[in-house]
Amino acid sequence: MANFARTDRVGQQIQREIAELVRLELNDPRVRLVTITGVEVAGDYSHAKIFFTRLDGKNEEAQQGLDRAAGFLRSQLARSIKLRIMPQLHFVYDAS
Repeated sequence: MANFARTDRVGQQIQREIAELVRLELNDPRVRLVTITGVEVAGDYSHAKIFFTRLDGKNEEAQQGLDRAAGFLRSQLARSIKLRIMPQLHFVYDAS
């Protein structure tokens, strides 16, 4: 059960870092109004599902911008979060 708590903590840290990076580092207008609502990390840390919303409802546009920036975001995460394996980032619109 301790492993689940660690994946939750890693997910929360990834959420904080991604939100900050999207706000400060990305200049793509498609991701300006994006809010990161949650992160689910796989038990083996190979994948992270990042949930987002966008205030103006242009979700497909935001999805394209985030997918394009995924490599940059992953490399920046690797600099700030020390994990043996940095998960692949998958962005998913949060419809809730």
